[in-house]
Amino acid sequence: ECAAKLMLFAKRSHIPVFIVGHVTKEGTIAGPRVLEHIVDTVLYFEGDRGHSYRILRTIKNRFGSTNEIGIFEMSDSGLREVDNPSELFLSERPQNVSGSTVVASLEGTRPLMVEIQALVSQTNFGMPRRTSIGVDFNRVNLLIAVLEKRAGMHLGGMDVFINVVGGLKIVEPAVDLGIIATIASSAKEVSIQPDTFVFGEIGLSGEVRAVAQAEARLKEAAKIGFTKAVIPAGNALKATNKEGLDVIGIKNVEEFLKAVLR
Repeated sequence: ECAAKLMLFAKRSHIPVFIVGHVTKEGTIAGPRVLEHIVDTVLYFEGDRGHSYRILRTIKNRFGSTNEIGIFEMSDSGLREVDNPSELFLSERPQNVSGSTVVASLEGTRPLMVEIQALVSQTNFGMPRRTSIGVDFNRVNLLIAVLEKRAGMHLGGMDVFINVVGGLKIVEPAVDLGIIATIASSAKEVSIQPDTFVFGEIGLSGEVRAVAQAEARLKEAAKIGFTKAVIPAGNALKATNKEGLDVIGIKNVEEFLKAVLR
């Protein structure tokens, strides 16, 4: 009832109104569900105690896309916008260490360079453990199966742990190549060159599929100093502006692993 009156006030007076609430343990807005239907936009302000930055994520937007995010950092002077989030997420990245890959991801229209880490080790139990933080668990299991079937890797007796550094949650399929690369890197104890980044979707047949906004991803990577991109052949052929990068187009998982683990 209160939200309905505030909505009428906002429409009659042309004044924007913000309603601040809290979420339940399940991550949904506390209160009646009808509240979400009344308002025009629902924003979640996400973060955790282990990191100083916060992410403003759009859940509902009646007048635009819900794929946009804003990234802020809590400093001594208060909450401020992060102008270059890619540098923030890669600021403490280890060099020449296996099990680390940088992926050019996309949040709405904003490209983000994020680090994906993996730890692959011999299991001490009857059934190997699979754990993923920041990426879909089922997607990780699917990609492990692709590695075993299409690349000949033996991961059946290995524990596999995946983490997206910085607490980010990535849902787009363009991170598939990053997950594959970091698992293979850790399993083979071979580091990926620090100036190399990847992006691309992987199918069950081991083929590498093109993704959207390839040139925006290349531009973001070049801006912060990357020099080599290993991406789907479809994107490499269509890219008119490669930002001076050494772009390698690959068609399947075997080609990809040869390109990044040499």
